[in-house]
Parts: sequence; structure tokens; C-alpha cells
Amino acid sequence: MATNDELIDVYVVELKRGTLMLSVLSQLNQPKYGYSLVQDLEQKNAFIEPGTLYPLLRRLEKQGLLSSEWDTKENRPRKYYVLSDQGHEVYQRLKTEWKSLSEKLEGLFKEENS
Repeated sequence: MATNDELIDVYVVELKRGTLMLSVLSQLNQPKYGYSLVQDLEQKNAFIEPGTLYPLLRRLEKQGLLSSEWDTKENRPRKYYVLSDQGHEVYQRLKTEWKSLSEKLEGLFKEENS
């Protein structure tokens, strides 16, 4: 049988999985390359491992939510990602849904403390 700490670790991973995608989408109104995105999120206390970010970026691009473009002007080529039109729409709808869910949970938590 799993300990409470083990269970919490599993559930925290599940909670973060959905929020990581929303966090990434929230930062791509302007083109950014992967490492700069990792840094930006880290500065905003939304840490994401590069090994998690890059597959997520590729998946979001494959789903049509992001478009990308290579910049080869620097010594090291960088692939920049930005929200596509579909990505903007999906992000806005998910953000609205997230806010609604958050409000419902806050209501439940307040009710619990009453």
C-alpha cells in the first residue's frame, strides 16, 4: 500500500500535467525559443524541465496550436514557437475553463472551512 507522501506525489504530477500546457500556451503570444521559454516560466515560478517542454512544444505544434520558424542568423540556430490562430482560440477557451474550475474549487474549499 502506498504511503500518503507517495500518493500525494502521484496526484501532484497529475495536477501539474494539465497546467503545464496552459502555462506554456500563456507565454507564446510572442515568438520564443525553448530555452527562453524555460527561463521565462522559471522567473514566474512555473518551473518546467526542458525534457518535458520540448516534447510538449512538438506535440502542440503537431496539433496545430503552435507554429514555428527557424532563426539561423545567430551562430546557433533556434526554433521559435508562437501561438497559431487556432492556438489563440484554444488558449482563450482553456483559460476561461480554468478560471471557472478554480472558482468552483475555491468555493468548495471555503465551504469546507465554514
